[in-house]
Amino acid sequence: MTADPRAALDRFIAALEAHFNAVAARRGDDDPSVDDAYYVLADAFEVYDEALGQVHGEATPFYLAEEDDEDDDEDADDDEDADDDEDADDDEDDALDTIDDDELAGELETDGAR
Repeated sequence: MTADPRAALDRFIAALEAHFNAVAARRGDDDPSVDDAYYVLADAFEVYDEALGQVHGEATPFYLAEEDDEDDDEDADDDEDADDDEDADDDEDDALDTIDDDELAGELETDGAR
């Protein structure tokens, strides 16, 4: 079933306004109306983004953050990727260290002759 992007946009805009109103009228740090408006807004965004993609082949430039548990997993993956990048940089540095000074001087003379 294809969603109507215009109707989804109208719902998304209404959710934005409801979220703003809930935040502006907040009655404390743990106001459940703000949490409720947050989840309605997130859902309306996903419906709009999906409808836009289905009908027009476009997407918004936004994404919803994942839950905290998934963020922790991503952080661990990022740390592993950073370690892999550092290892690759070390290997490149080692390869550069093995170039003979005479060989490097010859390459510089050749480059200068061009």
